[in-house]
Amino acid sequence: MDDASTRLLPQTARDLHRKAATRQSEGRVPGLLAAVGRSGSLWWTDGIGTADLSKPGTPPDADTQYPIASNTKTFVAVMVMQLRDEGRLSLDDTVERHLPEATHPGVTVRQLLSHTTGMAREPVGDVWEQLRFPGRDELVPGWNDAERIGRPHDRWHYSNLGFAILGEIVARLDGREWHESLRARLLDPLELRRTTLTRVAPAAGQYFVPPFHDVPLQEPVVDLAATGSAGALWSTASDLISWHGFLADPTREILDPDTLEEMVQPQVVADTVGWTSAWGLGLMLARRDGKTWVGHTGGFPGAITGVFTERESATTGLVLMNATSTPDPAAIALDLGAHLLKHEPVDIEPWQPGTTLPQELLPLIGRWYSEGRAFVFGVVDGHLEARVDGQPAHLPPSVFEADGADAFRTISGRERGEPLTIDRHSDGSVRQLHWATYPFTREPVTFDGLPPRR
Repeated sequence: MDDASTRLLPQTARDLHRKAATRQSEGRVPGLLAAVGRSGSLWWTDGIGTADLSKPGTPPDADTQYPIASNTKTFVAVMVMQLRDEGRLSLDDTVERHLPEATHPGVTVRQLLSHTTGMAREPVGDVWEQLRFPGRDELVPGWNDAERIGRPHDRWHYSNLGFAILGEIVARLDGREWHESLRARLLDPLELRRTTLTRVAPAAGQYFVPPFHDVPLQEPVVDLAATGSAGALWSTASDLISWHGFLADPTREILDPDTLEEMVQPQVVADTVGWTSAWGLGLMLARRDGKTWVGHTGGFPGAITGVFTERESATTGLVLMNATSTPDPAAIALDLGAHLLKHEPVDIEPWQPGTTLPQELLPLIGRWYSEGRAFVFGVVDGHLEARVDGQPAHLPPSVFEADGADAFRTISGRERGEPLTIDRHSDGSVRQLHWATYPFTREPVTFDGLPPRR
């Protein structure tokens, strides 16, 4: 346990240690690294066991590299969205628009990001048996030979092959290897110095612990070659906590916060039984205790990882394990993060008085009715806002900005993007409102009791 634990109450640190130690012991993991953080800062780490069995008794720490496998996909997804924001691709572009030699028709960038292409999970050629992965000259021909096993958007079906294709699209558009783009676009600007394509010491070993004895076996080194964008990165707890601080609150110069909001909108439900997990654009979405956590897991020979963040509080839970078969990494990361959020919640921001009250908004504030339901309109920070009367405080209001004479546009919250217009009496006073075409009146009325719009 390192000095980051001083951020926590002693009981919280003890509880987190016990959770990590229990998972390491029961899961027979040679070296488990657990961590929690907030807003990109490391709050606590705990290394249980041994990072590298050639150095007995040395536990992993926040600077120990692990293969993070499919957590790589979160970086690739952000690069794709950067390219979209730059106007260099659309989420509705098909693969063949950017890789002209590709022959599976109609596979879109959005489908690749959300694992809804219906394409096969892995490249052709028994890659996980032979441990030989295609080079760049083989990638698209292999994509063409791969089977499309399902219909697009029919259901969620995970595809490493799909993310390999996304990496190739990034490489083609940027005119360099995908990992060179990663370094220039994300790793250097965010100062993620210990996130690399290859192993850089100090690093964890990679082991398989057989089921019927307790002597770990060394796993082979695997080169993913041109499929590396699906899972080739190595990283550390320090870097990943920092990365997830970015995913909670992105730096606008690197990625527009609205784009990150787009990435965490569910595209498909992965768990259609319990409805506890879904997929956004390159990000896993998990529900725990009424909260949504975003992140990813990763699995590689001798390494299993999971990192998830609750974005509203910017609270992150992380686990890195150096074994092929381990306890569920998502469950561990969520358990750690949820424990921190429950026992050391984010401080309540003090209410601050406003300084601006636009006079033209005064006739609009107060209670309005639509479809028999009351809505409360008010002014906060100089902006017109609306809430359903009695709406729970944790749900965001609708926020409006001016969009012409007697017109507003909903810029966040309920009915985002929809217009709000003012209908006036002949004397200029406000008669009624129309929001997303629905009439709003000062008194509740039946539908046939609505005055005709002027």
